[in-house]
Amino acid sequence: MINVGVVGTGYMGENHIRIYSEMEDVRLTGISDPNSSRVKELAARYDTLPFADHKKMFEKIKLDAISIAAPTTLHCPIVLDALEAGIDVLVEKPIADSVENATAMIESAEEMDRHLMVGHIERFNPAVLKLKEIINSGILGKIVSISTRRVGPYNPRIRDVGVILDIGVHDIDIISFVYGMKIKQVYAVAGSDIHSSEDHATVHLRLNHEYSGLLETNWLTPHKIRKLTAVGLKGVAYLDYLDQSVELHDDSWVWKAKVERAEPLQKELSHFIGCSRDGTCPRPSGEEGKHALEVALAAIRSYREERMIEI
Repeated sequence: MINVGVVGTGYMGENHIRIYSEMEDVRLTGISDPNSSRVKELAARYDTLPFADHKKMFEKIKLDAISIAAPTTLHCPIVLDALEAGIDVLVEKPIADSVENATAMIESAEEMDRHLMVGHIERFNPAVLKLKEIINSGILGKIVSISTRRVGPYNPRIRDVGVILDIGVHDIDIISFVYGMKIKQVYAVAGSDIHSSEDHATVHLRLNHEYSGLLETNWLTPHKIRKLTAVGLKGVAYLDYLDQSVELHDDSWVWKAKVERAEPLQKELSHFIGCSRDGTCPRPSGEEGKHALEVALAAIRSYREERMIEI
């Protein structure tokens, strides 16, 4: 039996709590949040122990693994506390609010011999995994460009980061993942109209002299769109993250790939728990999460300084 906890009881944290409570061979042992009424309400609903302070939770109960779904600016101190308590950690994306803090978390995980996984949920979207399989098979030929569109209305709960770090980082990670290589240069155009940080952005990514990525993201579009296009020499793939569908086009045919629909977060948490149980290394790793953060921060720096940034 794996004893698991959750720090943070907002929208994403509650989803972690719900899924852990439904998993076999997993005991949701405790949850923590400074909002005492909220944490008590969820603890009663999911039959677990509530804590207003995560440090008290680490002291009072034995935990094997934990999800951290607190605000990004709080990731580093909470993760370090968990690792020092000997707990395997899944921290929601982005891994941290700075590269320095991400590095400190990675080094602590290595020192404590604990797992550190970053919650880039789209890695577990069945449509993304199918697209990766299709690309690796060579059906589309050499992939030369990947573009994404992740737009929708603003959620007032997002106060500590802008749209690039909040949702754009998903596609930064997926573009790197699908290509199987790191991003080397970033150029971004962005602006702030309804938020203290950027609320709309177009980000150009260069992986090497032949491969590129382009992502559009905003909090201004009145309806949610989550799509990706991968252009190859033999065809084009159109992916819809929400529908979990992949459609392929070449010069003769249009056909849909068979995708087994599933809840990405459930797949993500199952992977994390399996790694904690078996001692295998989770993916995305801390280093992969750090790379996505580096690129996102470089995009923010790029639009502010109006120039291309080397990673």
